[in-house]
Amino acid sequence: MRGLYVIVDLDALAARGLDPLAFAAAALAGRPCALQLRAKSATPEETVALLRALRPLCSAAGVPLVANDRPDLAVVAGADMVHVGQTDASPMLVRAVAPKLALGISTHTPEQLNDALRHMPSYVAFGPVWQTRSKSAPDPVVGVAGLKQAVRLLRHHAAETGDAPPLVAIGGVTLDRVAEIAGFVSAAAVISDLLPPSDLAGDDAYAYVRARTSQFAAAFVDPVRASLVSLPEAGRS
Repeated sequence: MRGLYVIVDLDALAARGLDPLAFAAAALAGRPCALQLRAKSATPEETVALLRALRPLCSAAGVPLVANDRPDLAVVAGADMVHVGQTDASPMLVRAVAPKLALGISTHTPEQLNDALRHMPSYVAFGPVWQTRSKSAPDPVVGVAGLKQAVRLLRHHAAETGDAPPLVAIGGVTLDRVAEIAGFVSAAAVISDLLPPSDLAGDDAYAYVRARTSQFAAAFVDPVRASLVSLPEAGRS
């Protein structure tokens, strides 16, 4: 896992008037390392239907599809992974419900990170690195220094066990900030900074998403190259 971890947040997309599948297709064109459906306000039936619709898009792009919170829905819909936070289904429950499903875990403190490692996740997320607007009651900001502490913990874990999962930075990650962390994390999860400006609509809006995703992906390879990717302007088709 290396690069941009796209989060398709239904509430954020609805507020911007964007179609989830069209947004996902545009984001997948930039070859992210993963795509997660975050459907906090959707019914289980709606979530399964969207996951099933996203499945062929992700498969065609060679990008793993991640369900948020619900391992049962992930299994029913054929997702590749499930992501859980500290207040969601426990890793032990996930293993019981879906023993073959890949697992990602959000953590916010060194203690939570160490506990997550006991469950041998496919990746661990850590943050919020910066202040975030995607949660109504976010955890305290850890900053870049806190993220580097998480890296040291993972390196220590790797020295003891011979392996450590990829680290995904979460919380307030923007294109302007990603260069600060791309050198020492595996990936960065992004919601808000992929959304097009309000003055872009229709095809222009999704063209912006495609270009923005490519910029983030490039930032993990070459920050200078990322700055050269052009973004659409309002009124262009």
